[in-house]
Amino acid sequence: MKKSILSSIVILLSVMSLNAQSDTTKPVVSSNTTTFTTYIDGYYRADFAGLQSNNKTSFTNSNNALQLGMASFKVDQTLGKFAGTLDLGVGKRADEFSYNDKGLATAVKQAYVSFAPNSVVKFTVGKWATHIGYELLDAYSNRNYSMSYGFSYGPFFHTGLRADISLGGKSAMMLGVAEPTDFTNAKVEAKMIIAQFSTATKDDKLKAFLNYQGGKDKTQFDLVLNGVVTSQFGINYDGTVCNLAGTSWTSNAVYFNYDPSAKIGFALRSEYFNDTKGAAGVGTSIFQNTLSVNFHLNKFTIIPELRLDNAADKVFVNGTNVSSTGAGNFLIAAVYKF
Repeated sequence: MKKSILSSIVILLSVMSLNAQSDTTKPVVSSNTTTFTTYIDGYYRADFAGLQSNNKTSFTNSNNALQLGMASFKVDQTLGKFAGTLDLGVGKRADEFSYNDKGLATAVKQAYVSFAPNSVVKFTVGKWATHIGYELLDAYSNRNYSMSYGFSYGPFFHTGLRADISLGGKSAMMLGVAEPTDFTNAKVEAKMIIAQFSTATKDDKLKAFLNYQGGKDKTQFDLVLNGVVTSQFGINYDGTVCNLAGTSWTSNAVYFNYDPSAKIGFALRSEYFNDTKGAAGVGTSIFQNTLSVNFHLNKFTIIPELRLDNAADKVFVNGTNVSSTGAGNFLIAAVYKF
């Protein structure tokens, strides 16, 4: 029966022909191009209590030490209707991103090929970063350097087959079948169904992305809204609910971005993460606020950041080694994009 379902999905996708928050409505142009993207980032983090264990989100699991975030190299090549991407990285981000892999496989962030028979449909097979959520793996793609709870406990990547379909105008959809979340090669037959519907206003000042993944004992719905208020100010929202074998966690995050000039930008992230049922392993609700400043110096971006987390229960530890409901830290990061 499972083979029949998969066969039906493949047939459906082949008759019809999104990465995270992307627009697939533009016509496919037949061309031969090669694009290289290289960047490196590092950071220093100081927990106010001097404890690494107070960090409960991804990629900044250190205290009082200089750390390499990731050195990354990506190549995108288009050959007519075909395209391929190889995205490699080394460092803490790459290791935690591919946490189910071992050895050299942890360095492969993304590896996929695509075929676009026309301007309506594009098929992709391989490993790619998830479409779910507002935040992205690469440090240069985010305004805050540390990650949200919603990102940290949600999916990182998918391995499988998907179809991106233009619906005309500003609307598009994606349908696909993938291995279990964050597995390159799972030793189980159960697969995940992934999907996305995206749309936008004519002037692109408001964009919406409704995301989904579902499989045995796991479903997740996610809504991302991107709003442009003025040329200097924008508001974004990411709300998600993840159900795991009868229990669930939720995250609601709002991002305020203000750029008074091309040289400086401010980013405030406010998130309410609810895991009182223990689905994510945190076991409480947490309200966190992260204020980051982005100083742009040619190809360098310097990011000083202040983060405060406040929980309903004593899941943190203070400077006197006593359980506490609150935690805070300061970090400074540097990102160089070639």
